[in-house]
Amino acid sequence: MKVFEGDERALLAARIKINEEFRKNKNVQNENSIKAMIAFGEDIERELRTQVIQAREIKPGVYEARITDDTVKLDNIPFNDHAILEDGTEAPRPCCQDKTK
Repeated sequence: MKVFEGDERALLAARIKINEEFRKNKNVQNENSIKAMIAFGEDIERELRTQVIQAREIKPGVYEARITDDTVKLDNIPFNDHAILEDGTEAPRPCCQDKTK
């Protein structure tokens, strides 16, 4: 509910999927299987909480993102066509450049 707060369509889709999975697995009795499914659900929750953001268009072409304290924030490094990889080789050039020549 925190990840999709205010997005009724996303909340409904998530609720439907969660209920489907519970119904599909309601007769599972093996303790290890149950523990594995709980761990999987916790992994999904963590992934959604840390990797998914909400964005909405506030005017044409301008978006506002809702980033939470849980959102993983990485350094944004600009792309460099002429980068040298750690092993000393140059980064491969995109194949589409070969097609345009």
